[in-house]
This record gives sequence, C-alpha cells and structure tokens, in this order.
Amino acid sequence: MKNIFLYKFNNFLTDIYIAEDKDKITNIFFNKPKSLNFFNFKETSILKQANLQLIKYFNRELKYFDLPLNPQVSQISKLVLNQLIKIPYGKTKSYSDVAMMINKPTYSRAIGMICSKNPIPILIPCHRVIKSNGTIGGFMGTSLKEKTNIKKFLSDIEK
Repeated sequence: MKNIFLYKFNNFLTDIYIAEDKDKITNIFFNKPKSLNFFNFKETSILKQANLQLIKYFNRELKYFDLPLNPQVSQISKLVLNQLIKIPYGKTKSYSDVAMMINKPTYSRAIGMICSKNPIPILIPCHRVIKSNGTIGGFMGTSLKEKTNIKKFLSDIEK
C-alpha cells in the first residue's frame, strides 16, 4: 500500500497539490503530478494543516508556516532550502546573498538552480529570492509566463 498522500488545494491562483509522506510535507505541485500512481488521495491531519495555513497565507493572515517539511533533495540543496526558510516574510535576498549565507560566494548560479527545483515552493519561500539587479527572476511552473506570474503573485501577497 502506498504511504504517500496527495491533497488538492483549490485557490484563485492555480490548483495546488500537496504531498505528504510519513507525516511530513514532501512536495507542492502547481499542476497535477504526471504520475498519480505514487499517491493516495487522502486528507491527512498534516495535509489539513497545510491547507488551512495556505488559506491563511493567501488571505494575508499568516506570515510563517509551521509544518513539518521533508524535501527529498541533496545535502547542498537542503542547506540552501534551510536558508530560504530564514528569509523573513516580505523581504527578499538575491541569489548571491543566499550564496553568502551558506559561505559559498561563487554558488549564485547553483542557488538559482536549487531554487528552480525547490520541491516545496511557498512553504520554502524561493519566491523571496531575486536577481542581484532587483528583478524578480524565474520560478517553478510550466511556462516562463506562468513562472513569472506565480512568483509575482506570491511577492505581491507579502507586500
């Protein structure tokens, strides 16, 4: 039996699918996952909490998520993602700022790649990372337009 659960969160931005494994959030998808064979659709207590916290976040009633997370990524990616969580609500850092936060000043480009592959966007706020020149940069999604729209939308929520 599959132990990875999936919950569909409906909002005015796009459908969001939240995945949980062993009582920890492992993924947020902005589109239906390509293979649903890996998931059981079930509303677990963790997924209910995630749903409620996302609703509050989108309504500007929540600034900090309090959910157990377990991104399935490499150690360097975990190091970077843990730094992203430390970026305060409404604030931004550049890719080079994040590289400095992990004491790897030459990793700006790698930081961008790690952010683009963030398996738990929103909860791990890669939308708070921008280019050094202050422009918004890319985001996860299916097209450049969608990526930019989602990142701008999330940034606007936090203004």
